[in-house]
Amino acid sequence: MPDFTDLAKPLEIGGVKIRNRVFLAPMSGVTDLPFRERAYAHGAGLVVSEMVASGELAKGHAESARRIRHSGLPVHMVQLAGREAAHMAEGARIAAGEGADIVDINMGCPAKKVTGGYCGSALMRDLDHALTLIDAVVGAVDVPVTVKMRLGWDESALNAPILARRAEQAGVKMVTIHGRTRCQFYQGKADWRAIARVKEAVSIPVVANGDVCTAAEAAGILAQSGADAVMVGRGSYGSPWAAGMIAAAAANIVAPGLPQTPEKLADYVVAHYEDMLAHYGVESGLRQVRKHLGWYLDRHADSLAAELRTTILTSFDPAIVIRTLRQAFAAQAEPARNAA
Repeated sequence: MPDFTDLAKPLEIGGVKIRNRVFLAPMSGVTDLPFRERAYAHGAGLVVSEMVASGELAKGHAESARRIRHSGLPVHMVQLAGREAAHMAEGARIAAGEGADIVDINMGCPAKKVTGGYCGSALMRDLDHALTLIDAVVGAVDVPVTVKMRLGWDESALNAPILARRAEQAGVKMVTIHGRTRCQFYQGKADWRAIARVKEAVSIPVVANGDVCTAAEAAGILAQSGADAVMVGRGSYGSPWAAGMIAAAAANIVAPGLPQTPEKLADYVVAHYEDMLAHYGVESGLRQVRKHLGWYLDRHADSLAAELRTTILTSFDPAIVIRTLRQAFAAQAEPARNAA
């Protein structure tokens, strides 16, 4: 049975060495390059691109091509989604050509716009078809291929152990299991013990995912699942350092780069804001960054006056947003100063 401190140890995925066993989940619209860079700088062992639609990538769509560009990080991992074997194979070849060290196949996304196209977790309803996609990707590239899935489509079809075993036989080097069915979406509590059935079914590394935000929760999912690694998803909203903090706790060290004061947090959020505007361009960046600003405010400035929050989340003037962000976090510092 793995111990919490094992999360500080390296892990190999098909010959690719990962520095520790606490990973950042691929999240569409969240884990773009500016976010992944921050999570890795804080100590996450592995960070994964946003989900990329293989059909759009194969057709040369600019947004998909941007998502798979080499991140500059030591390990570049790209997640692909799709339902057509030819598109998945071509998408994998393009990703590998752009420097992907690992290609992940999305068989876990529960979003209706994804499953409605028979992608994501909808593939768990037809394992034979799912295997045609796995075979296509494994056959298309020389880099390791991994799969992310859920426990099953619903409680009547908890077939993750079967899919994982078949995926291993097809050449997949790691599987990640979110401890919910597709029909649960994100409701209720992830079933960590159910992940253990997948671990028992395969010999490749298994990553446990679902409701992991803290070191205590990472220890819990590890103990109940017997998994080799853990993955942090929504717990990193407004806290790109969440995975790094868990890895640091496992190693009994302090996670690097944490903003320690409201003023430092303001600097951090402003830098993230500016990086996203540079990454996307101002017009698109202003739209993309607002959810991140909202999460930062929810976590770290929940007493913020409504008018200041509105200004931050609706202004089209970066100078006004930056000035108001600094004002917002300065206001959080005042009660602490007064108490002292």
